[in-house]
Amino acid sequence: MLSLLKNLFHRPVIRFGLRADRRGKFRDPRFVSFISDSNRKALNTDFKDAVLRGRKVFRVALVAGLACGGAWVLIESAHALSMF
Repeated sequence: MLSLLKNLFHRPVIRFGLRADRRGKFRDPRFVSFISDSNRKALNTDFKDAVLRGRKVFRVALVAGLACGGAWVLIESAHALSMF
């Protein structure tokens, strides 16, 4: 039980900055400076932002359409029931 709790709450030395992280080259500051110094075109994030805005607008339009459709069904049902 003690070893289970020890493994559950263990914080690796990497998180404290006491040891270099060997998990990936993207964490190496030399690699980051190499990428920034090279003449590569910068990543355009405007497209991703536009996609996220479009999804949000679509979601709001879908909810508004469902609400209007539900209101229309309720109004038509009440109108049909009032005829009898």
